[in-house]
Amino acid sequence: MTKLKEGMKAPYFEGSDQNGKIVKLSDYAGKKVILYFYPKDNTPGCTAEACNLRDNHQDLLKKGFAVIGVSMDSVKSHQGFADKYSLPFPLIADISKKILEDYGVFGEKKLYGRTFLGIMRTTFIIDEKGIIEKIISKVDTKNHTEQIFSIFNS
Repeated sequence: MTKLKEGMKAPYFEGSDQNGKIVKLSDYAGKKVILYFYPKDNTPGCTAEACNLRDNHQDLLKKGFAVIGVSMDSVKSHQGFADKYSLPFPLIADISKKILEDYGVFGEKKLYGRTFLGIMRTTFIIDEKGIIEKIISKVDTKNHTEQIFSIFNS
């Protein structure tokens, strides 16, 4: 697996969202995509990140961004999470880990001195032509939209 870098073509993906609808990268041709990978529905950091993107969703749309979340949670889990927090964007259920592995965000993590396999919280900004414009590996969950805007307003 090649480590993805800014300037590379984004790997194609497709998967079912919280409504059972198939979401594909090709659906977003001509738009900037915020593709964010997060560890688990209904956990503090993931909820903060999703709610920050939700609260700023209209501003993101005005600036030409579409938002897509991805985790290993099931469609049913995503549905509950999206409903509970009124999330207006698709959350892809990547149970097979194909998208996670294609984007290189599933691997060894350390938490409290313990090593385990999991999702490394990462956001990819994909441009209108499907090229990775920016990779954010140190995500500020409470201020993620501001983090994104600071990159594109500088």
